[in-house]
This record gives sequence, C-alpha cells and structure tokens, in this order.
Amino acid sequence: MILREAYRRLAVLSFSATQCARRSSTGDEVRKAGSSTHPLESPIGSGNMGWLTPGKIRTVTAEFPFERMAAAIRSADRIGTCRSIPPCRIKAGQCTRRANSNVRLCRIHDARISLGMRMRIGSLAFMIMAGALLAPLALSADHPTLEARRKSLNRLLADEWEYEVRESPELATLLGDYRYNDRWSDFSLAHVQEQKDDLAHWVARFAAIDTTGFPEQEKLNQVLMLRNLKERIEAINLKTFEMPIDQQDGAHLQFAEALTIIPFNTTRQYEDYLARLRALPRALDQITGILQQGLKDKLIPPRYLLEKTVKQCDDIAAPAGDANTFAQPLTHFPEAVSEADRKRLRAAIIAAIDQELRPAYRKLSRFLAQDYAPKGRAQEGIWSLPNGDALYRFDIRQQTTTSMDPETIHQLGLREVERIEAEQLIIAKKLGFSDLKSFRASLATNPKLIPTSREQILETYLRYIAQMSPQLPKLFGLLPPTQLDVKPVEEFREKDAPSAEYIPGTPDGSRRGTVMVNTGDHQHRSLVACESTAYHEGVPGHHMQISIAQTLTALPTFRQQAGYNAYVEGWALYSESLGKDVGFYQDAYSDFGRLSDELLRAVRLVLDTGVHYKHWTRAQMVDYFHAHSAEDEPDVQSETDRYIAAPAQALGYKLGQLDILRLRQLAQKELGPRYDIRSFHDEVLNGGALPLDVLDQRVTSWIAEQKAASNSQSGSAK
Repeated sequence: MILREAYRRLAVLSFSATQCARRSSTGDEVRKAGSSTHPLESPIGSGNMGWLTPGKIRTVTAEFPFERMAAAIRSADRIGTCRSIPPCRIKAGQCTRRANSNVRLCRIHDARISLGMRMRIGSLAFMIMAGALLAPLALSADHPTLEARRKSLNRLLADEWEYEVRESPELATLLGDYRYNDRWSDFSLAHVQEQKDDLAHWVARFAAIDTTGFPEQEKLNQVLMLRNLKERIEAINLKTFEMPIDQQDGAHLQFAEALTIIPFNTTRQYEDYLARLRALPRALDQITGILQQGLKDKLIPPRYLLEKTVKQCDDIAAPAGDANTFAQPLTHFPEAVSEADRKRLRAAIIAAIDQELRPAYRKLSRFLAQDYAPKGRAQEGIWSLPNGDALYRFDIRQQTTTSMDPETIHQLGLREVERIEAEQLIIAKKLGFSDLKSFRASLATNPKLIPTSREQILETYLRYIAQMSPQLPKLFGLLPPTQLDVKPVEEFREKDAPSAEYIPGTPDGSRRGTVMVNTGDHQHRSLVACESTAYHEGVPGHHMQISIAQTLTALPTFRQQAGYNAYVEGWALYSESLGKDVGFYQDAYSDFGRLSDELLRAVRLVLDTGVHYKHWTRAQMVDYFHAHSAEDEPDVQSETDRYIAAPAQALGYKLGQLDILRLRQLAQKELGPRYDIRSFHDEVLNGGALPLDVLDQRVTSWIAEQKAASNSQSGSAK
C-alpha cells in the first residue's frame, strides 16, 4: 500500500471556514481556520481581509509562494498543490495524484471571487505592501530551519522502515517484530508494480530533503537510502523478481525455513502460525503467477536445477500430519499454552497441513514438473537470457557494491588462486608431500579428517567457537552482545545446502543467532576447514558483525539491519584469518583448511565470471574446482550449482575481504606505532554494514583524524 506523503514545506490555503490539517516540523496539528496567529497558518478567507465569500463554485490555485497569489487568483479552474498529510480537509474538494509525482492535486471549490477582491488586486499599492509583508514569510516556509529538516529526515527514515516491515512480514519476524506474524508477503505480480510505485514515491520524498548543514552521518543516511531505493527500482525494471525458484534459496524452501525464526511461546503465536499456514496456498499460487510471467519473458533458470526443485516440493508435501516439517512446533508446547488450547491448536494445525498446505505444495510440484522445468534454459550462464549481459553487470554492482567488470574480476581470481596455492604448497611440503595434488588426495582418506558422525561435526564447530570467544577482547573494543547457537541444517534441504550458514538473532536477544551446520552425508565430508568456517559464521565473523550492528542505536534501523553482501561476507572471510592473530591454527591441517577456505573464495571469482560471462559449462566449472580445491565432493557439487543459480553473489566474499585487508594495511602504514588493531576493527564495525566505497571513505577519514589528533598532541608537547 502506498503511504501518503508528509511534507515539511506546506502552505495550504483554505478558501472556506473548514479545518485544515498541517504537519509542522515537530508533529501534526489541526487548527480551526482563522485561529492561528501566524500569517502563514492563516487562511486567506479569515481575519479582516474578507477576499472570498461562499457562493458560486469557482476553482482557484491554492499555492505558495505568495508572489504568485495575484496570478493564482486571476486564473479560474486551475489545480492547486496540496502538500500536507492528510491534505487540507476541504469540504466538497477532491484530490488526485499526478502520475509519477508525490504531489497531491486538490481542486478547491466553494469560493467566489468578489468585486471588492478584484478591486484590491488592481491596487498597485496594496500589492506592494502585501509583497513586502509576506515575502519573508514565504521564504521561511520554503526554507525550513536546519533542525526542522533534520527531524523531517529522521521521521521519514522511521516511516520508511515501518513500510519495509509491513511489506515483508518475514523480515519483521526475523528481527523480532511480531506484529505481522499472521501473514506472508504479497508475492503477486500486481503488487510488484505497486512496490515499484511506492519506491518511486520514497525516492522523491528523500530527494526533496535539503541536507545542507547536516552532520556527515545524517547526510550518509539520505545517500544510502536513495541508493538502496533506486537500486531496487532498477531490479524491478530488469525483472529480476521473475525467477523466485531455485534449488538453494527458492521461495518454496524459505517458507519451511521460516520455522527457525517464528516464535512459539504463547497461544497467540500459535494462532498466528495457523493463520500463516492457511495463507500459504495463496502465496504459492502468487509465486506460480510470477513464474508464468517469467516464462512469457523467457527469464527461466537452468532446467537441471529446476528438476531438483520438483523433488524438494515433493519431499515437503509427502509426510503427513505430525511427520511433516511444518508440524515441528507441535512437538513441544510451552507451559503458557493451556491443555485445551494445545488440543485445539494441534487439530487445527494438522488439518491445515494435510488439507491445505500439502495439496498446495503438490500443486506447485506439478506445475514445476509439467509446465516450468521442461522449459528451463539449456545453458547454465545468465548470459543466455534476454538482456543477460546487463543482468549480470547489475548483479555484480548489487552484490559487490563496485563497478568492476567481469573480466577484471576473473583475472583477479586467477591471480589469487595462484598466490594462495603457493602458500598451501609450503604446508604440503612440510607434511612430506611434493605437490598439492597428492596432498589434496590424501585428505580424502585421512581418518583424522573424516567425521564419524553428524554429532562430531557439530561438536567440532562448538569447540572452535568456544576457544575464540575469550580471545575477542584482544582484537576488538566492541564485543557481540548476544549468545550464539549451533544447530544442524534441516534434513529436507541438506543435500543442496552449503556446509554452514548463519541466521541472525533478534536485536533484543530473545532469539539467538544460529550457525546452521550441514551434517548430511557426513562420511563424505571433511573436518579440515571446520575451524575457519566456525570463525566465519560465528565469531568474529557473521554473528559478531551482525549482532553489533543491531545495537548501534545512533543509526537508523535500516542501517542497523543493512546487508551489503560484499561488506558482510568480506568481513566474515577476513575474520577467518584473525585466528592467526591470536595464535590459533596451530595444527598444520587446520591452517591448510584456512587457506582452502580462502582459496574457495578466490575460485568463486573465476567460476562465477566463467559461467556467467565467459560461457563456461557446468563440466568446466567442476573440472576447475577439482583442479584448484580441496573441497569435499558434496560441497563441490552444491557450490557449483549455487554459483549458477545466484549470479555474482559469490563474488562479494573475496572482493570485500581484499578491501578490508587493504584498509588495514593502509592504517598500519599511515599510523605506524599509533596503529591499534582494536580501534581499526571498531571503526570498520561501528558504522554498520556499508557499500565498499563508503567503507573506504569512512576508514580513510578515520585515519586522517587519528593522524591529526596525534600531530596536535605532539605539537602541544613541544
């Protein structure tokens, strides 16, 4: 739903004795016409002026500045602008919205131009006097104070965030805002266009705010918001939303994954969940409508990946009753739910699963199998889609926050692969191997590195996270405020899930952040990279960065929850190396695993650009993986398919890490003995996630400030 606009600079004229609502710089006030003592707030029809009297309907312009008043009054049947929320409550008036505009247009009736008024307008002396008196006031209305403009921006940021959580109930749930827990987002095609219109209106409203004189962080709030909004409009124009189904993060999987973030502590929360279950068939039908539009526009994922989604839908739909994944909340009711409510809710939820949800998933599966997957594209790369090159370059810009071209990224990946493999070879030779190929082959048969059970994989992650946590004060002033859980990936998706991933907790800590570890097919997995991955997903990686960002109350909420891929994943990859700074990775195999994880991110630069830019096939990708990776076979297969399904997402890790490393080296060089790693890390973290170019500006400014402060102290000492 489009939010109605709230503009600061409003000068609404009421041409009858009705009430006019006006938004001031500090809030909404409703004043009776003629009751204000401020000339700008007094309607023309009040006081001693007596210009207009009720009578025959005429339409005049109601618009500031006052210099235009004479021309406005002379022109009949014109449309005037009304910039308030709600618009001036003009009895018998009507408002429409001009296309592609935030301005409400109000035809103002109930007025008649009197003879006396015409005579006054004809008086040159009167106009000179009126202009002299009113011009400064008009100037004031057009140029609100600095404080008023700052409050307006903050209010607009808060309003826009409310719009976001209302539009995305899943996001609200993830962040612990449970007001919309009884519904899903509107996934319909019609709503996509509504969202596009909404975004355009938000752009106009934010762009209208003059930030001259604002503190730098508040200026940045506007810049980042506009950047985000415009990018989302561009994504809609490119129709990136028309492929919502894939084997790893498809919408059909995300509904089931939502169970990990939905609260089940009260009867009301179970009622909300029941409402969501009953609404799920409609949501799946809406997604089918999106897929059908994608077919028309020839925007379709690869056929072989879509065939995987058919089985995924079948696997979700097959178990009945309590055995279904959506029945998990019924395994344990909290004490707050009465026995009578438990019985009632259990029956209703099971009925919703068996009678509504499972048939809806089977319906989606049939559509995918019969009408969608057979028409999937034959080529793996996005280049084969209409406008594929433009789509990939947009994906790169969105996922990396850089303007790097695919060829530059590909060549960078090749260089990084060569550099990291040289470091790995040193370790291999220390362990008695002459080359990397023979050493990597040995990893698959080394019993020390092969897990004997699912539980061993979880215990390994827990152990490494536990050993890192007490070392954090050596590296940071800012510390994670909330605890961390480690859980296995759900069985219904473990075949196509990555080796590990992080799900953020709520800002208040009521739901902990969670590292989800893939323990499936454990006998074919390896423990060699568990240490570095634990640091990446847990601390000092994702959990630390995201949980700290959620506590930065000086920032608006959209920045606390920002998720710029290159920053978030770049930080997590950078964090893997911090174990070296506190004396970890003493085991040579574990240190090789650290390099293997970094190598994986370099390989991604090659493979992602290879398939989507250089037209590589999947077989070429797998061959390169085998030649330049120690990844276990389940990960090789799922990672390859991941890069094909999500163009450019995998590029953010290495590009972000390299940028943070470059800034760290710059700080060490410029600050010399004054460099403090804790201060550097805090500066990177305490602005929330940022685009890489903005992060660069932030850190280089901090370095300059540190140098200036040091020079000032040195001067004082002399």
